[in-house]
Amino acid sequence: MSPEIVHARSVLEQLNRPLTTAPRLGIVLAAGHGKRIRSETSKMLHQIWGNPSVARVAGAVAAGLDSPDQVIVVGIKGAEVASQLGTQPGRLFAYQENPVLGLPAGTGDAVRVALGTFAPGSAPRDIYIFLGDMGLLTSQGVALFRREFEANPCDMMVLTGLYPGPIGQNYYGRILRVPTADQEGQPSGADQGKVIEIKEHKDILGLPISQSYQVVYQGRTYCFTREQLLEIREINTGVVAFREEPLRAQIGQMKTDNVQGELMLTDMVQILNQRGLVVRAVQAASEEEILAFNVKSVWRQMETIARRWAYQRLMDLITIVDEEDFFIADEVIAQIIALDQERGPLDIVVGKGAQVGPQVRLNRQVQLGDNCLLSGHIELGEGVRIGPGVQLSTYAGQTMVLEDRVEVLGGDMLKGNLHIGLDSRIESGVILTGSDEHPLRVGRGVTIKGTTYLYGCLIDDGLLIEQSVIKCKHLVQVRRRDGSIQPIRYVRPQPEGLDSLAELPGN
Repeated sequence: MSPEIVHARSVLEQLNRPLTTAPRLGIVLAAGHGKRIRSETSKMLHQIWGNPSVARVAGAVAAGLDSPDQVIVVGIKGAEVASQLGTQPGRLFAYQENPVLGLPAGTGDAVRVALGTFAPGSAPRDIYIFLGDMGLLTSQGVALFRREFEANPCDMMVLTGLYPGPIGQNYYGRILRVPTADQEGQPSGADQGKVIEIKEHKDILGLPISQSYQVVYQGRTYCFTREQLLEIREINTGVVAFREEPLRAQIGQMKTDNVQGELMLTDMVQILNQRGLVVRAVQAASEEEILAFNVKSVWRQMETIARRWAYQRLMDLITIVDEEDFFIADEVIAQIIALDQERGPLDIVVGKGAQVGPQVRLNRQVQLGDNCLLSGHIELGEGVRIGPGVQLSTYAGQTMVLEDRVEVLGGDMLKGNLHIGLDSRIESGVILTGSDEHPLRVGRGVTIKGTTYLYGCLIDDGLLIEQSVIKCKHLVQVRRRDGSIQPIRYVRPQPEGLDSLAELPGN
């Protein structure tokens, strides 16, 4: 066994958590690295609107199925993908070795591996399968598919989509449904429209041009020309639901007799049909939600869609200066919507290119300038103004608080464990830093300006600090005889390393 496989299995074992007794379980297929994405980063870890694609899918599946139970199937770079997702109650990781070893694999093999990680349920359980690169999948879309499966008794249900583009660029598997008449010209009757099988695009191209493709359904033969198969616009999305018992009983019947030479989960349609089991298909409500990516251009298209969705959720609540150039994490969007319901109107302004991370908490009348960056646990009071190009950030476990009406002007950098009192003003050219050991605390009504760097200080109310570099000091408010507060200016540490400076030749 290769060192990569040994390491991956060890990581997965540490991350695995027992399943619960929920009646629904999701399987997320995330074993492929994605050769066509042309990146050292796994396709599954490519981010869509701030989160890895596979993480977005896993979250949507858990919420939409109303069940914590899920199996994430990983393979190439599996330890990295699993570590990014992390451990959660009811989450198991399954390791698909075949892609790593260069052996025939496929979606059918991935599901077979997933089923091997948990025992059959004592009570009937439904199993839902999703692709880890469908990064626009939403919990609402998953819930809608779940309701369709539960409301229409069957052993397997396929989620389909309609391909809108040129037929020559449709590389998806086609949904073959029973046509109006069989090979003998007899009407199909009640069978018309039922799903016969899913035919992969490569397998269609491998068919003889002059010979019809024949398939038997319920004892009757139906014929399709190669051209008819290619013209089908209803496509397989890769999302499937099964009753657990027939899935386990029949998954071993899959074969690799296809152009790909892989075990394809799509073959289960024909396998179940041949055994008299019920297969249904339902079309997705949103064509954008079912997008999956193999190449960078589609990945970027999905990012554009996610940005549009975010803008549509916020456009009547706050002002976003440039709808094509901003980032506000989903968690912050939810916070803004809740804040508007509780305390609106908000009068929040988000500048062009501004980026707001998932742990940031905005407030009424906050203004974020162009190209500012807020990442980490940051809490903003009402009326806070952040200038263009400002960077606010914290490390894990730290909190930054800017109280009401704090102003931070253009180009400043604030980092770490930091608290700024209300009505304070941080002018351009300032760097403020606080650590776990040495937090930075700024009082009320403080002004900091000029080329100033402060680290780990305690600053009294009302001070003016200018052109100073100060570390780990208490900056005390001292009043002059006239009652004014003495400013702190031009405090500089003694230079070090002067003996390392030498004149250049010729000077």
